[in-house]
Amino acid sequence: MVLEPASSGDFLVIGKVIRPHGLEGLLRVWLYAKSESSLLDMKTVLLRSASGNVCELPLIGVKSHKNVFLMELGLINSKNEAEKYRGAEVIVKNEDLTCEEDEFFWQELLGIKVYLDTGEYLGTVFQIIYAGSNDIYMIKDGSREIYIPATYDVVKEVDLKNKKMIISPMEGLLDINEV
Repeated sequence: MVLEPASSGDFLVIGKVIRPHGLEGLLRVWLYAKSESSLLDMKTVLLRSASGNVCELPLIGVKSHKNVFLMELGLINSKNEAEKYRGAEVIVKNEDLTCEEDEFFWQELLGIKVYLDTGEYLGTVFQIIYAGSNDIYMIKDGSREIYIPATYDVVKEVDLKNKKMIISPMEGLLDINEV
C-alpha cells in the first residue's frame, strides 16, 4: 500500500518503532500519545519503513512498558522479523481513531492559529510538549515564542474546522512564558 500525499489526511502517524523487544517478535514503540487507550479497539496498524514501503498488519495487543510501549502485531513472530521494522513509522487510519469530547490529536492542533479572548492574534501552535499533568502548547509568531499550558483554565475554545484556538491566560502568563 502506498500513502499518497493527497490521501495522507486519511492517516495519522502515531509512533515510531524503536527496536525489537525479546525473541517473540514484539516491537518496542515510541507512541505520540499518553496511553495506549486510543489503540485498544483497532484491528490493524500500518508500518512505513524509511524507504516508504507500507504494510498493514493485524494489531494483537499493545501495553505500556517503562517509558515506551510494546506492540504485538500479527505475522511478526520472531526477533529477526521484528528487526525489519526498526525505525518504521506506526500509522493508523483516521477513521479508526476515537477521541473523547474536548480531546484532540496533536497533529490536529499543529498549525492552529491562537487568539486571546480579546481577539488579539498570538501566533500558531508549532510544537506540543508532553509535560505530565498537561501538555504545553508552543506558540510562535515571527521570532516570538510563547508557552501555554493546555488546561481548561487557559484554553477556552478549539475550533478545528476553522483552525482557531481561543485562550484566556491568567495575568502575567504571557510575560513569564515568552521566550
